Amino acid sequence: MNKETVLVTGATGNVGREVVAALQAFHPEADIRVAVRSPKELDQKTSDYESVYLDFQDPDSFTKAVAGCTSVFLLRPPAISNTKDTLNRFIGCARKSGVRRIVFLSVAGAADNRWVPHHAVEQELKNGPEDWVILRPGFFAQNLESAYREDIVQDDRLYVPAGNGRVAFVDVRDIGEVAAKVLTSPNKHAGMIYTLTGPESYTFYEVADLLSQYLNRSIIYKPASIPGYMFHLLFTKKLGFMQSIVQTILHVGLRFGQAEKVDPMLGRLLSHTPNNIEHYIRDRTEVWEE
Repeated sequence: MNKETVLVTGATGNVGREVVAALQAFHPEADIRVAVRSPKELDQKTSDYESVYLDFQDPDSFTKAVAGCTSVFLLRPPAISNTKDTLNRFIGCARKSGVRRIVFLSVAGAADNRWVPHHAVEQELKNGPEDWVILRPGFFAQNLESAYREDIVQDDRLYVPAGNGRVAFVDVRDIGEVAAKVLTSPNKHAGMIYTLTGPESYTFYEVADLLSQYLNRSIIYKPASIPGYMFHLLFTKKLGFMQSIVQTILHVGLRFGQAEKVDPMLGRLLSHTPNNIEHYIRDRTEVWEE
């Protein structure tokens, strides 16, 4: 069997970092190639993996990035909303270059929601050969240490427009392990779509209580209005307009139970029981220390 060479995009982000870690831990036989968006980062090559320049807005970078790769872990950068000339074009290049497996990190609900850019990427994959696997994770537990961290640390609050909606938070560490397994399993998962959620669902009120318990200080959940959250993203978080709209849509969907359902698939794909939000908070308390 030929050796697997896996290109990981978004390797410095929450999910990509865990995909690399899982490949190193569970699939040391695979060669890892990490995509970086700046040529200046290419000198950060380590003994564990190589780095290659890839910018989805620079089509000239595509061919070299995928040359010799057998698998690609594809993640949409948050700033990219128009996928036609970026991710979709990259998929075509990867296929022409002989990539045999594309594992795309989508989002729950992307099949029917044309507002989220992931929908168009899914369609591009499905319109070609069955060389793809789509992962549709639920709501990330790690949002607490990325998107919400500043609010928790500075204001002792969670501020999202989720109302009383329940969320089956999924630990990105579990997603990384599943992605690594799929990337290195020839043909076994081809053409499959996996919904990945945590084993239990929680309201943001319950999450705030768990944060309070493990941080030994009071954290409150303040349900945001839709205009209030858009203002928060645009002027406090300094996000772009389209990115703010996408984030608001995804969060408002939580009010109506879009991330409430617990799917057993993650547990079937893993070699252990998936983490729930309490396990995650307990493991990561240091990131929210004042």
